[in-house]
Amino acid sequence: MSTQAQASSLLTGPFPPGSLRAELEARRSAGRAFSVREATSILVPLCTQLAGLHEAGQRLVVHPSVVRYSATTGAQLVAGNAQRQPEHPRDRACLAREERSGSDGDQRSSVYTIGAILYELLTGQSVGPAMRRPTELVPGLPPSVEVILGKALVADPSHRPHDLHALAQALHNLAPGASAAPPQADESHLDHDTDFEVDVSLSMLPPPPTTAGAPGQARLAAASTDAPYSVPIRGAQPPPSQQDPTRRLADLKAALESDPRPRYVVIKDGMDHGPFSAVELLQQIASGVFKVHHALRDVLGGEERQIKDWDEFAPFADQTQLNRDIAHEKKTFEAVVAAETKTTRTKAVVASTVVGALVVAIGGSFAYRGYQRHQAELEAQGQRADQIVSDGSLAPSVSARSHAGRPMGGGPRAAGGGNYPILSGSMSCEGAQARYVEEYKMGNETPPDLTAGAYGAVLNKGGYLNACGVPQSTEVNICAAVQNGRAVGVTVTTSPPNPGVSSCIAAQVRGLPFPSHPRLDVARTTFAAN
Repeated sequence: MSTQAQASSLLTGPFPPGSLRAELEARRSAGRAFSVREATSILVPLCTQLAGLHEAGQRLVVHPSVVRYSATTGAQLVAGNAQRQPEHPRDRACLAREERSGSDGDQRSSVYTIGAILYELLTGQSVGPAMRRPTELVPGLPPSVEVILGKALVADPSHRPHDLHALAQALHNLAPGASAAPPQADESHLDHDTDFEVDVSLSMLPPPPTTAGAPGQARLAAASTDAPYSVPIRGAQPPPSQQDPTRRLADLKAALESDPRPRYVVIKDGMDHGPFSAVELLQQIASGVFKVHHALRDVLGGEERQIKDWDEFAPFADQTQLNRDIAHEKKTFEAVVAAETKTTRTKAVVASTVVGALVVAIGGSFAYRGYQRHQAELEAQGQRADQIVSDGSLAPSVSARSHAGRPMGGGPRAAGGGNYPILSGSMSCEGAQARYVEEYKMGNETPPDLTAGAYGAVLNKGGYLNACGVPQSTEVNICAAVQNGRAVGVTVTTSPPNPGVSSCIAAQVRGLPFPSHPRLDVARTTFAAN
């Protein structure tokens, strides 16, 4: 059985009877989620129980399948079952990065697990690359829910809180009447402790649409106890089988693009390419640069596997291959038809084979009409998916890293449509890309796009750095959004940071003459320190 088939089998059961996992799956099938009140009634006592077990020296692998649940008695961990890695994919999504690597769970791991379970209870979805902020999925959630999740779901354990008592207190404040009050605890431990600061920029929760997460995010907001919090939240997504495949692919693309952080690295030909944001990675998949057999690593979540084994990215790689197969089938058939037509014309010259030639021609006509009907169906399917995989936000672009003296990576660029938005200069690289994606409209045919090497030949030379007096000990990272032969958006960062040098280099890059093409391309390069 294939990996995807095994995952599909696990997602449909069977589930441990009487477990929180069984209840979650039952509600997911019915399109229902837990209310904030229900979620806190489950997780506050679970936090308290876990804190006591960890303080007694136990190390536990916690997930919904090892939590006993009933609507009358609440939730309780079955500690004897929390000793091994889970098989269910959604249970595995509740584990901290270090647990998925084989480590036994400690208090920090359990803080992550409580956050992941809270997210699934409220949204009906799992923590992972395609997760959305819960207030986008369930309007009306109190803002403090996302504050708690942002801290609990920090991927790096060295920047994640470890105080389960503080987490229980914060959850209790969401709906004070939903559970017995936990032992008093200092909630500031969810922000920092004597030896570390919580860094929510490393959280699996995507940053807000307008601002990115940063260390020292504001303390927990006071939660309201208004009646809406006690009303069961409706809004969990219907089962996948009830969704239109094209709609499901579009929703997945939107979810991936909600996180703009560069967190994905692809291993191709023994080299690391990236890190890419989800938008950039989907561009590379759509243009055929990365295939299903290439390894993909999520540097934030810490997991690595082939693209075909990522539920979030495999559908796009499959659709790209389907589009290529359709194009190849059409081209092959047209070549056969052309060859048969030529042969038929030759036979028609011979009087003794006129009748036979007519029969062949008529038969070919019916066959071609049948093919046209079949081809129309295939192209309709391909066009619906192309609107998702190859629209303006996924137009193929150059996106690669390089070191001083090494050429940029990437392969041949695909041809694109016309009527591209023309951007003004003086923007950041990321701002130019975002504006271009927002304004893109499908148009007429234009010449083929340019290769990564064409831009790398300009950006990688590095002579323009001399005018800025860059120290030999400084690493320089450059992102240039290029359109019509000029850099319309430039972002330069240095390590160690040097704002004056960065500004000077950005001005130099804006003055460089690049190869001209109407499509916006994003070129990246790195000059390593000596």
